[in-house]
Amino acid sequence: MRTPLASLALSCLCGAALLCAAAPAMAATPAAGLEHTAETRCALPIPAAERSLQTVEASLYAAVNRENHILEGALADRDGTLYFCDVTARSVMAIGPDKTVRTLVQLQDLHPGGLALARDGRLFIAAINQDRGIGAILTWGKDGRLETILGTEAGFMPNDLVLDGKGGFYFTDFTGTYGNPVGGVWYFAPDRTVTCVLGRLVQANGIALSPDGSVLWVTEFGRNLLHRIELADTTTPVSTGVSVPYHFQGPAPDSMRTDAEGNVYVAIYTQGRVLAFSPSGIAIGQILLPGRNEGRNIVTTSLAIRPGTRDLYIVTSSFTAKSGASIFASTAFAEGQEAAR
Repeated sequence: MRTPLASLALSCLCGAALLCAAAPAMAATPAAGLEHTAETRCALPIPAAERSLQTVEASLYAAVNRENHILEGALADRDGTLYFCDVTARSVMAIGPDKTVRTLVQLQDLHPGGLALARDGRLFIAAINQDRGIGAILTWGKDGRLETILGTEAGFMPNDLVLDGKGGFYFTDFTGTYGNPVGGVWYFAPDRTVTCVLGRLVQANGIALSPDGSVLWVTEFGRNLLHRIELADTTTPVSTGVSVPYHFQGPAPDSMRTDAEGNVYVAIYTQGRVLAFSPSGIAIGQILLPGRNEGRNIVTTSLAIRPGTRDLYIVTSSFTAKSGASIFASTAFAEGQEAAR
């Protein structure tokens, strides 16, 4: 005896067979072998899923030096000053609208990599010595005074930081391996207590806040991930508010910035490009550096957006090509946030 359910299943199977028989063959004949296309022949191909993104090419803004020094920590002020770090030379630099480069801070044993600007004019500096596994967070005042805020004895390797406008700041701890993921995101409170916000990361790197301070963004260099953290309070994520909206392909997400609309921009280390994301973490655009397919300007580590404008600046250099260290310019989706918090 055939049940109604069996009759229905048989009817569906017969209908599907008739459709398949009537439909023309759609499968393409496989190629005899793999062949490069224009998109894959270059040294740094764009992943297939990202080729349809809105894409622009940056233009040279200023040459910093003729050597391939690694630059980092780009930070733009409203007056047009761009602060950045020369990691190789262990120095913090600044370049004004007249494109004159000057040295502000010279460190001895640590390499600066992340910068943040306070409302009182102090420049916060995240610096590490990767060979020794140590790091610190310092401040530099316009009077030239250098002060240690978080010393090497604390045991962190601060890679980058962002001020919260309430007297504290978040920073990333660039430690951990796949077998021992001990890196993370920490909050340094005005009373100098340090609290973990997100742990068990592998080389936490870039960090940024949404315009209203309710969402914290973090790149995880060692796992190629973009983390989005909705905050219930200063140090507590919303119970369902921690997500990984993006998994990067190839090496590796570095520093980041957010604009006044909450869009997120991530510099992609050794790919010569910047990826842009919506406030929810969906990829919406990319900026390419000229010469990337020839190995030039691929050490893209950081970027900045000038407050009150859409002017976006990218710091980069090369590993082998004799193109030196440079700053490139492009345009963001929206205006930059105020640098001083």
